[in-house]
Amino acid sequence: MPIYEYRCRKCGEVFERFMKVDEGGEHLTCPYCGEWEPERILSGFSTSRGSESTSSCGSSGSAGFS
Repeated sequence: MPIYEYRCRKCGEVFERFMKVDEGGEHLTCPYCGEWEPERILSGFSTSRGSESTSSCGSSGSAGFS
């Protein structure tokens, strides 16, 4: 289940909710002030690949190219 971020239109607080993809935020209330229908905001995401992840951008030393 994805995590969605919302911002309250009244108090401005940002909070997260686990929701199904097809579930809307029409019935949500702000956990801080109780206002109905907070605004869904775009948020960044990250992945964890461990401490030895490699980048496909650029080279980090001699890779045998001439």
